[in-house]
Amino acid sequence: MTYKKTEFYQALTSGAYPVIVSLARHDLDLAKAALDGGAYALKTHLNAYHRATGTTFGTFEQERPFFEQLAKLGCPLLVMAGQETVPTAEEMDALADLGFEGFNVYIDHLQPHLLQSRLRPMPALASTSKPEDIQSIAAIPGCIIEASIMPFERYRTAMTPADLDRYRTIAAAVDVPVIVPSQLSFTPDDLAQLRQAGIAAPLLGAIVTGDTPDSMRKAVEAMVKRTETT
Repeated sequence: MTYKKTEFYQALTSGAYPVIVSLARHDLDLAKAALDGGAYALKTHLNAYHRATGTTFGTFEQERPFFEQLAKLGCPLLVMAGQETVPTAEEMDALADLGFEGFNVYIDHLQPHLLQSRLRPMPALASTSKPEDIQSIAAIPGCIIEASIMPFERYRTAMTPADLDRYRTIAAAVDVPVIVPSQLSFTPDDLAQLRQAGIAAPLLGAIVTGDTPDSMRKAVEAMVKRTETT
């Protein structure tokens, strides 16, 4: 599969370090606040229980009205496509038609038909992933890796030097973009360190952004400002 070399993908591969925001819930005001704060791209969810927030996201048909509104914002869109349940081939086509350009699932949930879609694959490593899993994901043509490697008991804790080394090792092991979700309580300085470690982009979720439009805008703005001075 050949994927479009979009502005977002070019930002990932050029070292521009675009800030991606994962929405804590499907709320248009939350999405607008992220963009107002300087987010480059937005990530949403389908068919999933989100552990960091306790939010359950529905099927494509259930979430489609929100996606149609989100598409009007004109920013790059990514979707966490599901867990045991993922979109059908037809639903993946519909997501592409709406303007989504990448999909994300844990590597264990990567069903073959997803790789036939027009959405660029962003398989996620888990806390239990081994070095060979990193290489198996990197072998997927056109992929991006999400380093979702923290066990749940580490959520909301501070990033340690050992954590940074783990992220650096993953980035150094592959020649594809690696993005890091904010399972930890990232600070603006943490984002600067991740950039220096070779990470292509941070993915900021509720642990960092909070779950109100005001907290979202302020948190993203502070993060973006710090990345611009790195």
